[in-house]
Amino acid sequence: MQFRIGNTTVTRIEEMIGPLFDPTQFFPDFDSAAFELHRAWLYPDHVDGASGRIIASMHSWLIETSHHKILIDTCIGDDKERMPYRDWHRMKTPWWSNLMAAGVNPAEIDFVMCTHLHIDHVGWNTRLKDGQWVPTFPNAKYIFAEKEYNFFKEEREAPVDDDFKAVGHQVFDDSVVPIMHLAELVDGETELISDLVRIRPAPGHTPGSITIELTDGQDCGLFIGDICHHPIQVVRPDWNSAYCELPDEARSTRASVLAHCCNHDAVMFPAHFGGTHAGHVRSDGENYSFEFM
Repeated sequence: MQFRIGNTTVTRIEEMIGPLFDPTQFFPDFDSAAFELHRAWLYPDHVDGASGRIIASMHSWLIETSHHKILIDTCIGDDKERMPYRDWHRMKTPWWSNLMAAGVNPAEIDFVMCTHLHIDHVGWNTRLKDGQWVPTFPNAKYIFAEKEYNFFKEEREAPVDDDFKAVGHQVFDDSVVPIMHLAELVDGETELISDLVRIRPAPGHTPGSITIELTDGQDCGLFIGDICHHPIQVVRPDWNSAYCELPDEARSTRASVLAHCCNHDAVMFPAHFGGTHAGHVRSDGENYSFEFM
């Protein structure tokens, strides 16, 4: 699936999609009445009618400008040790072949940008070769926030007291550490490519999460990572996911991002929406809605 921002092409690179999460566990403030109120557009593309689980997509965004190839977020990855995340353990997915089908060789990627360093955003930073984790994109500069790296580095150095924290350590070791010689850590608002790509801090989901703004001519797109996991959060921006590290800041950032997309008619590119995956934020003056492209 491709989108156009001015003369720039944005392609979705899918890893998986399906009814992956129980909304009662995923959203601490879940209210089934909200799903019923918005049933007409939520089902079946965003909520599975049979199971009641929310439809989630794992995908990367490939940006192709006239001079650069940029990959935003790298999903879960193949061959990774991820127990007790049973469904993500030692995966074999079509992500690699989907990237190649888009006409891009991994060696051609100039920048890899992680909106944050959670398990499902860094996996394809590396691949398994001869028993070692090596950079998937050997000629790329990997870019993420210094604050984000420092936070997860401190987490890595903390004692392990459950299996899920142990997985976090594995993620850091196999998907972050092996690419640090190719990495650039940014601090604050940063212009990556003059007048085209800009990075902005967007704390809340994680302390150092970022958004990536793409501007080409009169068109604008905003890659938001997990500021909104699911389109229900556009109409209920007060709902955090259970994985937001800083709940109050997450709500504030979500409100700011939705207002920015609405006021600038920017295409919002989330990391996990189902359906057609991207679109425009609209407002009736009191509430937001999402118009899929």
